[in-house]
Amino acid sequence: MIQTWNITKYQIKKVQFQDPSSLDAITRQLPDGYYSTFRTYDGCRRVLGLNAHLRRLPNVDASSLRQNLLQLLEPFHPDEARVRVMLTFDGQIYVSIELLKLLPPEVYKQGVRVETTELYRADPRSKSTAFIAASSEERKHLAQEGIFEALLVKNGKILEGMTSNFFYVLSSRAERSGAQTKRAQREIIYTAQRDILLGVTRRTVVHVARGRGVEVKYQPLKLNQLPAVDEAFITSSSRGIVPVIQIDEMTIGEGMPGKITKMLMSAYDAYVLKHAEKI
Repeated sequence: MIQTWNITKYQIKKVQFQDPSSLDAITRQLPDGYYSTFRTYDGCRRVLGLNAHLRRLPNVDASSLRQNLLQLLEPFHPDEARVRVMLTFDGQIYVSIELLKLLPPEVYKQGVRVETTELYRADPRSKSTAFIAASSEERKHLAQEGIFEALLVKNGKILEGMTSNFFYVLSSRAERSGAQTKRAQREIIYTAQRDILLGVTRRTVVHVARGRGVEVKYQPLKLNQLPAVDEAFITSSSRGIVPVIQIDEMTIGEGMPGKITKMLMSAYDAYVLKHAEKI
């Protein structure tokens, strides 16, 4: 069950909603504003990139909110939780918490299928709750069709996921710029840089990739490049790195998670255990 509180300078008050079925359902019942969603580690004591998550809420006292989060998360210990912090445009702070439901292991072993959509964020750099309402029909469609995620397309280019960031690997042939060009000596992953939400997990994956000798290039994927994609994956705070094996009707690579994706998944997991911040 999801629990929600309204936090003020003087009190923490529990709030009830007509539809408490999901974090998105609760968010849609609140006034518009900003939000960030993340999961805990170490028995609800640590969060990866917590400072960056809280910076999404303008003019919020991060130190005070951390203390509130510790108090609210205590009953969930020793389990882990999924948390959404919301700041309405009129300055009200809400925190919703639910027990973390991990994805089945086969999702990471077998990968997922996604689809493209012309939906995109009006203000990509701002994590606005208005986008949750604007994308509600697409979210229902994904659930009905059993599709894991939607990739947002603008001007024929895949920018990001509806609830994630998007990375891809091109085949070695596509990386050649001419007949005389030698095969790239380094592994390369690609991701969009403009017109996207700069996700906390995305930033961590870029850091981890470079630490493992993988070059990162900032370039959105053109739809006509799909046949040349060898690997693809999406990233988010609650799910980490999730391999993508099908985009629309196009099978990615050999239809299974690729070697770069699997290497980064392992490296990311190790990084999180070491670097998640204390709340």
